[in-house]
Amino acid sequence: MSVLTPSSQVLQRHEALFSGKHLLVAGDLHDDYVLQLNTADTKVHCSQFHIYSNLQARCKKSHIEFGLLPTESCYENRDTLIYYWPKNKLEAQFQLACLLNNLAKGCDIFIIGENTTGVRSAEKLLSEFGSIQKIDTARRCSLYHFHAESRLAFELDEWWSQYDLQLDDMTLLVSTLPGVFSYKTLDAGSDLLLNALAQQTDLIKGRVLDIGCGCGVLSLFAAKINPAIELISTDVSAPALFATSKNLKDNLINADVIASDVFSNVEGRFDLIISNPPFHDGKETNYNAAETLIRESKNHLKINGKLCIVANSFLPYPKLLAEQFKHVDVIAHTTKFKVYLAS
Repeated sequence: MSVLTPSSQVLQRHEALFSGKHLLVAGDLHDDYVLQLNTADTKVHCSQFHIYSNLQARCKKSHIEFGLLPTESCYENRDTLIYYWPKNKLEAQFQLACLLNNLAKGCDIFIIGENTTGVRSAEKLLSEFGSIQKIDTARRCSLYHFHAESRLAFELDEWWSQYDLQLDDMTLLVSTLPGVFSYKTLDAGSDLLLNALAQQTDLIKGRVLDIGCGCGVLSLFAAKINPAIELISTDVSAPALFATSKNLKDNLINADVIASDVFSNVEGRFDLIISNPPFHDGKETNYNAAETLIRESKNHLKINGKLCIVANSFLPYPKLLAEQFKHVDVIAHTTKFKVYLAS
């Protein structure tokens, strides 16, 4: 985590701007650069659990928190904000609306992001709320300085998106937030996995673990198929965990919803582990989470326990699965996706 992202390298050119400031950092940060700044004090809000864990391990004295949105204590005595623009424009709007609703007037706001993520749309997004100026362009990134002259209104309830999920004779109401996987509709991979499990409902029993639960669709389906299961839903994303908790509650399902970087916070063994594992971290391709899932699953499965995952057909998982499990079957496939069942 010590290697600086291009965004942090651009901020490094302007370190003097943050000297002695009471700094709040939020957004899609992926390194520990902000903890190296010579500020009066620094508070960091993370919506990704693995980033939060890494920052906590490096600097236990700083105020670092994990959650959907910053708590009130994050805003106390802040005069400067650094916001790392995420890959999802709507997620940026969601987070900035909250931040700019809570920060004190007169706060210096710096927005940094890679141009490919759409950070340049910050100019149009914020222009009617104050003065915004681009102060640097380098490393294929843009850095903006913003002074809010009026606050952005923010009501969390207005940011929910909802859709109905129909599977056989089952209808589930799914609520999601910006930045959560399958925000507007169910993705094709999860849909294939759900239909595969619907054909083999005997797999859904005992203790079931949903890794990378997103908005909780797989968890909802598993619990509706067999209400007697002990269900644990995990993700690194705070918005995903928040959405999953709401969906489980709205659909009258009891489960443990846990922040975990794959198995980092998971205890015990399971009869079934299900997942549509991510292969991106920000905009970069990253197989680490999926490879960790495959390699370590057997240590978290009961005897005769099974791992069932869906993945893009081109991803290099069959060889890794075969190295870790005695039996690996493709139980469903399309031209783009395959569902693997390993035991």
